[in-house]
Amino acid sequence: MTDAYLDSPPLTEEQLAVVEQSWDARVLVTAGAGAGKTHTLVRRLDALCGHEDPEEALDAADILVLTFSRAAARELRERITRHGDRARRVRAQTFDAWAYGVLVQAYPDRDWATTPFDERIRAATVAVEERALESGDSVPPSHVVIDEVQDLLGDRRELVEALLDRYRDSCGFTVVGDAAQSVYGFQIEDPAERNDETGRFFEWLRSSYSDDLVELRLTENFRAVTPEARIALSHGPRLQQVRNADEAAVLYEELRDLLLDPVNSLGDLTDEYTLQGLRDLEDTCAVLTRDNRQALVVSRLLHENGIEHRLRRPLEERPVPWWVAELLRRTEATGLSEERFRSLLEQIPLPHEPNAGALWTVLRRATRSPGRAALDLDRLRRLVADGRFPDEAADPETGRIVVSTVHRAKGLEFDRVIVLTPPTVAELHKQYGREADLPAEARALYVAMTRARQDLYHVRSPELPIIKRAGNRKNGRRFVGGWRSYDRFGVVAEAGDVCRDNPPGHTTDAAATQAYLLQEVGPGQEVLLRKRHDLPAGETQSPPYALLHRGREMGEASERFRQELFRVQKVNPTWDPWWPDEIHGLRIDTLETVAGGVAAGANAGLGDRGVWIVPRITGLGMFRRAEGQDA
Repeated sequence: MTDAYLDSPPLTEEQLAVVEQSWDARVLVTAGAGAGKTHTLVRRLDALCGHEDPEEALDAADILVLTFSRAAARELRERITRHGDRARRVRAQTFDAWAYGVLVQAYPDRDWATTPFDERIRAATVAVEERALESGDSVPPSHVVIDEVQDLLGDRRELVEALLDRYRDSCGFTVVGDAAQSVYGFQIEDPAERNDETGRFFEWLRSSYSDDLVELRLTENFRAVTPEARIALSHGPRLQQVRNADEAAVLYEELRDLLLDPVNSLGDLTDEYTLQGLRDLEDTCAVLTRDNRQALVVSRLLHENGIEHRLRRPLEERPVPWWVAELLRRTEATGLSEERFRSLLEQIPLPHEPNAGALWTVLRRATRSPGRAALDLDRLRRLVADGRFPDEAADPETGRIVVSTVHRAKGLEFDRVIVLTPPTVAELHKQYGREADLPAEARALYVAMTRARQDLYHVRSPELPIIKRAGNRKNGRRFVGGWRSYDRFGVVAEAGDVCRDNPPGHTTDAAATQAYLLQEVGPGQEVLLRKRHDLPAGETQSPPYALLHRGREMGEASERFRQELFRVQKVNPTWDPWWPDEIHGLRIDTLETVAGGVAAGANAGLGDRGVWIVPRITGLGMFRRAEGQDA
């Protein structure tokens, strides 16, 4: 195979061995941190679509590419656009997006948009086993490509196994993973079950395809360009083999000692030296934390010290870009030509320059618009309403400085990485007891230390608040509490906390509020929730709260938020809940497009599309009483 991609890095022999496998080969690729796996996958897809023998070449529709996050899907799409040639029509999807499509095709009479994620995955597994991919317009894949397969656990693992097993005789696959970077075991609560799941998919592949599984390795690192950034890489092969706590403890302490070299210390995040270094930094930087609590506190500290940054949201959150609402509202047509689509997109002020051609292709395919001339806007609106907006068209979470948990930073790379000082093994045992998962802790620390291109530092963890869940339930609202069971000092903001049923400003001037959001409101800006009055909205709800930005109302708390605030404040059945006058310290995550009632939009003067823009908030919201004292 001739490497004729002038704008693309040349393939190594290891990468070329992956790329040149036939379409019906069963390929397992072990790729270490920074080994160029995304580049290899792009070239692999290109080879599948452009084989010299026409009988060996696949159409884009024959290839199913599954990823764990929208960010991964978008990155693959962008890499294909830049470096691909024949694979430009290949679509990468998250597991959830693909499962949703399978279910809509197999069981169209059910409302899958409101079905929980895990239930959708399980239902899709049953649908695949019942040949849902062989009915209607569906076509079984000829080749399946999956990245990060070390994180296939539980329901998702069973979905992939069902898919590959069902089409064993007619489908090839290319799956890529690294057992040293398996960090999502925490999603399985039972320690014994979690331990059993680790590496289980690799074992299933090797036993199921014992005669024809092709195992290949990518060992060269292309990310780390300095000795500091390469310091943890040698531990990868050892981590791939770790299975017990004693081995993991040794590796964890070795990694921790390497990270805590005094040369790599930045002291404290609030030191002026550290803060000024972040202000002056022109390269990309990530502050990586063990958990969401640390990430929220670090983000708050950086905001308080004037450091602009982005707090990465959970991978399962999928906000629809706000420009979609503007696109739909700026025309009354039922369809758009590509020329008109580009023209409208140019009129919308955007924080980044989108690839209009790629967006057009993605949206046309996602809406299955009939003919070749127009994008069906009614179908585009339904994608928003049903939660099926394509992953590749989502806005990137861009930012020079990013605060993220290690888990949300998987697959990403930065010029500089700052890791919060990890606890010792003894401290982990003290905090978690027998629940301490040392193999997972070692892998997470390894992942954190291998995100850096150039500089790797550590800082002391800031003092952390006590965060609990309402009702001690797994999915209860997280709140800031204290040592006393009735302490309530704040709540953690979540997606959906701002009302979507009516447009912001619907009782005053919704159109003016939409314009204000676009012109004045941006990520990272501070907002607060202010109580409108003391009368609860219902027996199990708090009073209503208005969302304010610089003193201007631009939304209101959702019904879900009011219900969950009630559960937080209702300490016990006999407790008389109190309602904070203000909830401050919240920040704008992003602006997003939502679909509500057509009548609600029309009554508010926003046209008959039934779409509008709402702010999404994030952060630790702290309670404040009327007299100005915090709760």
